Amino acid sequence: MDKPKNQLITEKSIRLLQRNQYTFHVDSKLTKTEMKNWIEQIFDVKIEGINSSRVRTKKKKRLNSNSRSKKMIIRLRSNYSIPLFVN
Repeated sequence: MDKPKNQLITEKSIRLLQRNQYTFHVDSKLTKTEMKNWIEQIFDVKIEGINSSRVRTKKKKRLNSNSRSKKMIIRLRSNYSIPLFVN
């Protein structure tokens, strides 16, 4: 299963960084528990909470279908942080 696809950089997500919250695009089948375990293992941080929402992507010209993805906002405990750009 795909883990986070990328970090989302928008005006809102930059404002959320001040509150120690990080926004990611993830696979639509990824659960909050799987995301929490993955983030805690990879970045060695502790997560306080996760909010998720489904996001519609633009229509594809072929097959006329809408693909869906998820956006998750990760709230870390106060002493932890994640580097903004990870290769």
